[in-house]
Amino acid sequence: MPRSRAPFRADQVGSLLRPAALKEARARLHAGTESVDELHRVEDEEIRRIIRKQEEIGLQSVTDGEFRRSWWHFDFLKGLDGVEGFEAQAGIQFHGVQTRAEGVRVTGRVGFSGHPMLEHFKFLKANTKVVPKMTIPSPSVLHFRGGRKEISSTVYPQLDAFFDDLARAYKKAVKAFYDAGCRYLQFDDTVWAYLCSKEQLQLARDRGEEVEKLPRIYADVINYAIADRPHDMVITTHVCRGNFRSTWVSEGGYEPVAERLLAGIDYDGYFLEYDTERAGGFEPLRYLPKGKKVVVLGLVTSKSGTLESADAVKRRIEEASKFAPLDQLALSPQCGFASTEEGNLLAEEEQWAKLAMIVDIANDVWK
Repeated sequence: MPRSRAPFRADQVGSLLRPAALKEARARLHAGTESVDELHRVEDEEIRRIIRKQEEIGLQSVTDGEFRRSWWHFDFLKGLDGVEGFEAQAGIQFHGVQTRAEGVRVTGRVGFSGHPMLEHFKFLKANTKVVPKMTIPSPSVLHFRGGRKEISSTVYPQLDAFFDDLARAYKKAVKAFYDAGCRYLQFDDTVWAYLCSKEQLQLARDRGEEVEKLPRIYADVINYAIADRPHDMVITTHVCRGNFRSTWVSEGGYEPVAERLLAGIDYDGYFLEYDTERAGGFEPLRYLPKGKKVVVLGLVTSKSGTLESADAVKRRIEEASKFAPLDQLALSPQCGFASTEEGNLLAEEEQWAKLAMIVDIANDVWK
């Protein structure tokens, strides 16, 4: 059956390719030949355009494409109290390429006392006729990427206090977005996929992390943050293996974290990448509790413009339904199309074709 509550049978992760007009406006701002106000005018215009496009395709929820951001995570995290951006020694290492050398670090008590993205959401809500969806990074992202090294030991001699403050900050963020009218909020999260990667686990051990303790800690922080959300607010997560210029960071199936993630965290839905063998099989879906939770299968890749076979996608949905009820499944791209402003290596028309195909497949599978 179709769904009237998010996540929807045909859904999307969040980010969309930045159009040329937006990239050019931002370049002029950086060159000093354009004002911030003019950039905002272009952002508003382009966001209205993609809202209409998403609605025309038939999506039941729309995003602003993350058009006002440079990064999927840093832009939000830098808006938290006690967190600042900095120029790093090196970028994040993906397969064959590095990102820009930027990062975030904790220099004070972590808190939430307002955020520019609240206004970003209000603009989205005011300009759509369907459900506006807001995406923010999961709280676990603030810790895992830099670990202890990027958290002031003067402010937080013990990390227990950091995680307590982080959980409280996100609880305030959830309430603030709800008060702004948000009923569909998503925590984007690379960490659970990294916890399935032998390489990433070893890198975390090398920098001194007790990785065996992290799943419980992260689950506790997330559950505290979302526990008091009102009944009409949906909170989902997207588990990502890295998405920059069509490359990735980690690989490994969900088995090591599936039970805690699917049954132990109180999310309403899970956007899980399943576009390549790097994600493993569907067997971990057996941990999805029977009931209202939904797994959104990321079977359509956002990393290339080649359009998948609709029949092949339908067969994979059928395969997944052997481990979780079809009524608790949905379909989306494997990730966003532009987790950073650079975007993946495909054309805008290819992006829209993939989203339209997802709507068509969902209409066929869940009549």
